[in-house]
Amino acid sequence: MGAVIIGTGSCLPKRVLSNHDLEKMVETNDEWIRSRTGISTRRISGAGEETYRLATSAARKAMEMAQVTADEIDLIIVATMTSHMVMPSCACFVQKEIGANNAFAWDLNAACSGFLYSLDTAAKHVLVDQDKTILVIGAETLSSRTNWEDRNTCILFGDGAGAAVFRYEDNDRGVIGTQLFSDGSLWKLLYLHSSPSCNPEILQPDNPGPYMLMAGQEVFKHAVRAMEKAVKKLLEKENVSVDDISLMIPHQANIRILKKLMSRLGISQEKVFINVQKYGNTSAASIPIALDEANREGLLKKGDIVLLCSFGGGFTWGAGLLKW
Repeated sequence: MGAVIIGTGSCLPKRVLSNHDLEKMVETNDEWIRSRTGISTRRISGAGEETYRLATSAARKAMEMAQVTADEIDLIIVATMTSHMVMPSCACFVQKEIGANNAFAWDLNAACSGFLYSLDTAAKHVLVDQDKTILVIGAETLSSRTNWEDRNTCILFGDGAGAAVFRYEDNDRGVIGTQLFSDGSLWKLLYLHSSPSCNPEILQPDNPGPYMLMAGQEVFKHAVRAMEKAVKKLLEKENVSVDDISLMIPHQANIRILKKLMSRLGISQEKVFINVQKYGNTSAASIPIALDEANREGLLKKGDIVLLCSFGGGFTWGAGLLKW
């Protein structure tokens, strides 16, 4: 297999926004939020905690664990939809901050599936060029793209970043395989407008502002079905059974989605890493933050089969298998 994660890292903003804090902002309450989402708190960026700064901090921790220097990094991929600038990319800012002068860098936008898409890209780069060392980061400041007057969305999202360093190893460890999908025809169920166009000829008349809009119940149904099918297709393709999985690390969107998915896959909660209660939905940062926490808590042992899965706006979704 060859494409092995040799280090992980994560970074969360300092500010904690609780459900009780949200009670003062919109018509909601702690019990209502927890019963529907499983979320109790989320992290919200403050001054000096832009997306690229969170990404940089997570990257440095992953590089420290991997014992990799900035000069050894050949490629930086940042999965994000909330870079503080459209251009240059968040990845270019990370390259500057860590001093990775030998690397080329780009952002990848696949919403909540961004880290999975980036993992797939990194694994294929490593297999083609076995000398490459690749830094993959999922980083979001969703607080910058949330309508804080919409109680249906503002309760869900948080900020953060997670990172992983990939390198080639000539053994049976690494990325076993992935299954990735998208369906642009369903975009209106979950989307985020850009800032209004400066060209009046292509100005979108129905642009309410650069924040997320979501048809929650419809997204819920699509998310569960799509991730279930992606996981089952991947397991069948790689001849891996549910019983072979040591740990599942899903996108941390909503506890009800996760429980429904566990039930459909026949996997026990003891085998599923969940931190949605602490951080909410951090989009592309969700899986790498959870991966780093699981790694640092000693939940990942050499030879473990790890299942990743995600679903996000686009729609984008997929699953990935790793041998740790």
